[in-house]
Amino acid sequence: MRRAFEHIPVSQSDTSEVRGTVTLAFADRHRRRIRLFDDAGDAFLLDLAHAVRLGDGDRLRLVDGGVIVVRAADENVLTITCSGPIATAKMAWHIGNRHTPLQVLDDGRLRIIDDHVLRDMVIGLGGAVDAEIAPFDPLNGAYHGLGGGHGHSHGNDHFADQGHGPDHDHDHDHSHPHAHAAGEPHDH
Repeated sequence: MRRAFEHIPVSQSDTSEVRGTVTLAFADRHRRRIRLFDDAGDAFLLDLAHAVRLGDGDRLRLVDGGVIVVRAADENVLTITCSGPIATAKMAWHIGNRHTPLQVLDDGRLRIIDDHVLRDMVIGLGGAVDAEIAPFDPLNGAYHGLGGGHGHSHGNDHFADQGHGPDHDHDHDHSHPHAHAAGEPHDH
């Protein structure tokens, strides 16, 4: 079986031969080790040193050469339009304050995974909401990619490899500033 051992972010230059694509929903793109099937139906083992949030366009280097390109799957999303840049910034703050993954589109609109509670909040704050089916590729958290710790964001992506949902308690190392003391359990 093919084995992908290295994550190459889309922002990093790479000229390796593309040997396939794998299309995954957002909730399935925070991984370390799992058997996956590329878009042609061929199996491969994702075998990374640590869990990584895979973004649209990222590449996975194969042991035998070449790469598999990651694609964000179409899924139910809410695309949010606000009255201007200040209103958009305020809306992004409110969404981020709820630890919700957020995508900022090239045209300045915001996108989140479809959620009726957040839809009502956005409308209540004056935003216009369009329910769509589109790829979802949110921003990485502020601590993504910094050394030390495990770099989680407390968004839904943190739970994909952990085997638990958002209502859990656990201890873990923190080497970055955070709202609770290092080593102390916390609730989500």
